[in-house]
Amino acid sequence: MAVFSFSSSFYEHDDHLVHVWPRHPTVAVIIYYVYLLLPICLFGHQLTPNGGNLVICFRRLSSNIDECKDPKYNPCKGITKCVNASGSHKCVADAKWIVLLCVGGAIGVLLIGFGAWKLYKLIKKRRSIELKKQFFKRNGGLLLQQQITSSNGSVQKTKIFTSKELEKATDRFNQNRILGQGGQGTVYKGMLDDGRIVAVKMSKLVDEENLQEFINEVVILSQINHRNVVRLLGCCLETEVPLLVYEFIPNGSLFEYLHDPNVETSLPWEMRVRIAGEIAGALAYLHSAASIPVYHRDIKSTNILLDEKHRAKVSDFGTSRSIAIDQTHLTTHVHGTFGYLDPEYFQSSQFTDKSDVYSFGVVLVELLSGKKPICSSSSQETMSLATYFIYLMEENRLFDIVDIRITEDCHKEEIAAVANLALRCLNLNGKKRPAMVEVAIELKRIRASPNTELNVQRITEDAEEVAEVIMLVMDDVPTSVTNGDLNSVEEPLVAGTT
Repeated sequence: MAVFSFSSSFYEHDDHLVHVWPRHPTVAVIIYYVYLLLPICLFGHQLTPNGGNLVICFRRLSSNIDECKDPKYNPCKGITKCVNASGSHKCVADAKWIVLLCVGGAIGVLLIGFGAWKLYKLIKKRRSIELKKQFFKRNGGLLLQQQITSSNGSVQKTKIFTSKELEKATDRFNQNRILGQGGQGTVYKGMLDDGRIVAVKMSKLVDEENLQEFINEVVILSQINHRNVVRLLGCCLETEVPLLVYEFIPNGSLFEYLHDPNVETSLPWEMRVRIAGEIAGALAYLHSAASIPVYHRDIKSTNILLDEKHRAKVSDFGTSRSIAIDQTHLTTHVHGTFGYLDPEYFQSSQFTDKSDVYSFGVVLVELLSGKKPICSSSSQETMSLATYFIYLMEENRLFDIVDIRITEDCHKEEIAAVANLALRCLNLNGKKRPAMVEVAIELKRIRASPNTELNVQRITEDAEEVAEVIMLVMDDVPTSVTNGDLNSVEEPLVAGTT
């Protein structure tokens, strides 16, 4: 215990030396600084009045007091904590609070990011919905709905697919799903939710001026139910370009079987004649027996598909047009494929049913010769197959063009009969060409009498023959669509209608 000569009192409390001095500020200050020089330390810099006396509290150097344990002397607040030191203490950041703040900050950032992402998705979804509505309206969806509503159930087979359904079916229109590309659009292979395989055609942009025409064609084609016509199952109009959904035909096109060197199996003559008859029957149905006559306008071997039994299916009605029953021609911009295009239509822009007959004549010559519609003659001069064929027929050199793959399993009379029929179809004067009903009858006769002398003269257009061909192309096939047809699909691997 320190001993002082001052007339003042000292006492020891909690290991502290307490000095009580009368109330004389000047003397107190002097003593305060004197004590600083002594081998003891000022405790807490307290100079507090106490009942008229000044109380100065000191701590011994030899005693280490833990101020952190006494809340009275612990100044550390908030996220800091008190750390005791020899003769002193200090406030340092609490690691626990730092960890909590970091975790809380990270969670906050994640929540803000997640909220922003959800908001973005919501805005994007709303914009997508609005955009789909705009596309649906622009592509004639309202017109189609009006047609369906006013049809009293006659177009119930026209299904309007959503873009989400077709994106899923085609794996977001994956390039690996492409079946073919052409002037009218790109065709993708897809699988619907019910497992049916379909062909999804992404059409080119539809001119707003032709919207009514486009929708009419969708409605008309959805009602065509012929065994040799690829069936239109439905459409999607809420995308930038219209999507048409057809039944899937697995064996590719006639063009591949006739001209692709990678296809090992060639078509025998008997099958070629049958395919020609099926094409003719389908076109006769479209021209004469359908509820509203339809001109295909792009008959070619790439648009003739073959199913698993090599039966012909007429496809790609992208440029097709329906006409009034009493209408004889259609005036349009010229559409078609070079080599198949009717010269008369090219000059006049007036498309008739005989223009389809001309294109069919070119397909007949392809079946006869195995050559492409643009070919090289014997003098290596490039010309259209039709022109070269007509030249050889005039020179009585038919068998110079006949495919050598079929000469062994056919009769020359049959080839001559088909060649004469093709020549009539290719007549430059459309009025002198036979109608498709006549062509179908003639091909039926050729198939029915392979070993007898064939009649290759012009077929008369009497009522009995017209009735016969209509019965031929309409055999077991309804001319209109009803609900009962929904479950009657003959073809395996071919998607039905939903």
